[in-house]
Amino acid sequence: MEKDEVEKRKLTIVCRCEEVTLEDIEKAIEDGCTSLEMLRKKLRIGMGPCQGRTCIPIVVRILARKLGKHPDEIGYPKFRAPLVPLPIKLFEKAKEEEHES
Repeated sequence: MEKDEVEKRKLTIVCRCEEVTLEDIEKAIEDGCTSLEMLRKKLRIGMGPCQGRTCIPIVVRILARKLGKHPDEIGYPKFRAPLVPLPIKLFEKAKEEEHES
């Protein structure tokens, strides 16, 4: 690989929220990350403010290319509903009811 190509990989940001580069992703794949979930856990891809709306499709294509698969075979992460804060009084009330019974 040419020196210019190596520099481009170091400077190419794939996940802007977590500042993950193309080089970071390719190195993680070479080190054994063979699924999107493994990459997410190792590099925090898709865990920033955009929740992967920008980077996940790009990462899926990179992973598919490196593994010799079609992007459809890689799949996309399952999105979970956001957590909603609950008032502490709700738990206090449940504890009181538990002691009454």
